[in-house]
Amino acid sequence: MLCGVGRGCDHRRGTCRHTPDDLLEVDGPMRNETTGSFDRPRSMRLPEIRAARLEALYQPHMAPLTEFVHQLRQRDSNEYPFFDPADGGINASILFLLEKPGPMTVPAGRGLRQGSGFISRDNNDPTAEAAFAFHRAAGIPRSETLMWNVIPGWNGTIKVTAAELAAGVQEVAKLIGLLPRLRTIVLVGGRAAKAETLIRSLGDYVVHRSAHPSPQVKVTRREMWDRIPDAWAEAWRRTTQARNTVGPIGAPHCRRLE
Repeated sequence: MLCGVGRGCDHRRGTCRHTPDDLLEVDGPMRNETTGSFDRPRSMRLPEIRAARLEALYQPHMAPLTEFVHQLRQRDSNEYPFFDPADGGINASILFLLEKPGPMTVPAGRGLRQGSGFISRDNNDPTAEAAFAFHRAAGIPRSETLMWNVIPGWNGTIKVTAAELAAGVQEVAKLIGLLPRLRTIVLVGGRAAKAETLIRSLGDYVVHRSAHPSPQVKVTRREMWDRIPDAWAEAWRRTTQARNTVGPIGAPHCRRLE
């Protein structure tokens, strides 16, 4: 899979020499394998895109995940975004677990800022835009991916407590029970990585870690931010290997790969 900037670039083989900033300049459309429409970064800013995603929430690959979110919403007053129907849904083989939903995942008219109501690489913010570019650079088919957070709900603050982290992993355990094809879990960001020990107890999954694609990390830890596409490409390579490995999923053991 080419990175999208030029010929001969392949992050999975180490031949790409473009920087992540180069990748962010590439916003050409790519046909989505799930929806049949064309993907663009920040497209969730468009009302018609958000409306189409809402209409797709009960498609077969999404219905169990949508019900999962509704159950979370009945539990407390935190704001729980939907999974993005443009991703793989229950057919995903690689799960990207970020840290905690931000205000741009909050439905329009609620919270500190107006957002989409979805955990999505298409959200109208720089972190999502970077995630869009990095997924493309890593050559990961969108239909194989799912994005979520270790802490599933937005409670008005970006702070993360140990109790929130432990409770979030319990919900992740319920989530992965809905993902029969899952092979790899990527912990995205330092706070997500703090849950690694608990995540490792959930089953026989390949576990990767990467930096968070936020502007703050880009400014303060630029070298780590630049390595995100390569880290995700390696996670995808390990995923394809795991899919070809015969054996049961769900034994109490995770392989850690960094």
